[in-house]
Amino acid sequence: MDTIVELKNVTKVIKGRTIIDNISFQVNKGEVFGFLGPNGAGKTTTIRMIVGLIGITSGDITVGGSSIKSNFEDAVRHIGAIVENPEMYKFLTGYQNLVHYARMSKGISKEKIAETVELVGLTERINDKVKTYSLGMRQRLGLAQCLLHDPQVLILDEPTNGLDPAGIREIRDYVRLLAREKNLAVIVSSHLLSEMEMMCDRIGIIQNGRLIDVQLVHELVHGESKMTYEMEVVPSDKALALLGTHYPNVRAHRSRNGITVELPKEEIPNLVKIFVKEDIQVFAIKEVARTLEDRFLELTTEKGAPSRG
Repeated sequence: MDTIVELKNVTKVIKGRTIIDNISFQVNKGEVFGFLGPNGAGKTTTIRMIVGLIGITSGDITVGGSSIKSNFEDAVRHIGAIVENPEMYKFLTGYQNLVHYARMSKGISKEKIAETVELVGLTERINDKVKTYSLGMRQRLGLAQCLLHDPQVLILDEPTNGLDPAGIREIRDYVRLLAREKNLAVIVSSHLLSEMEMMCDRIGIIQNGRLIDVQLVHELVHGESKMTYEMEVVPSDKALALLGTHYPNVRAHRSRNGITVELPKEEIPNLVKIFVKEDIQVFAIKEVARTLEDRFLELTTEKGAPSRG
């Protein structure tokens, strides 16, 4: 993988309080990296350090091989970012806004502006004033602004905040498109677990300023050797008692239709044999789909740092 962003033992202390505590991770070209955590976990603080809006107390961040601390201009030229909300001149048209921002970088032609506008799907409305835009359209104009100078890294802080379901889907689709077709590294922060599950390739979970885990989304959700199964069995009390005898260390509980048990897949036939032998009727076995929310809650409970208040 082609690493484009790297955080190395990054810590941020403000007024004696450790806000970000020694976090390290890498982001590769062509991937959408999700930065997931509850509000106040340190997502925006980390992003502000990556783009140079606030200083780093210790550690370092490199973008395109250049250090944000020692070679800021070379590092930041690789980045396009929306931190919190995109700010536009509402009395200007979308196109006039982009022309204004284009003046801040060298070599951005009218053709490049038109290409970027088409990429984010604003061609029909680009000559309307921004004050007439919906929030989703302003987000797309913000994306266009970020992309004008052909960055290698796109950073979006809570990009779906305030959007309706259609707007959320639009932003998700554009993010995936940019990573795939432009080979951009995209860093997206959010507290919306379902959106991150659909949008991202890998996810880093942050809690109380500490990075708890970084995994591929598929492995985070489906990578456990044990799966959860709901079994429609009668009598359920007897089934639970047998489970306790034959699998004393397995998590199981009564559910609406019988019992729910966490077991490796290969153990399910053996369990069915035990139940049938003991005259327990087995009507159905259904795998219970795990969600990112399930894993997030497990990880933050198991590995979460104590709250700093």
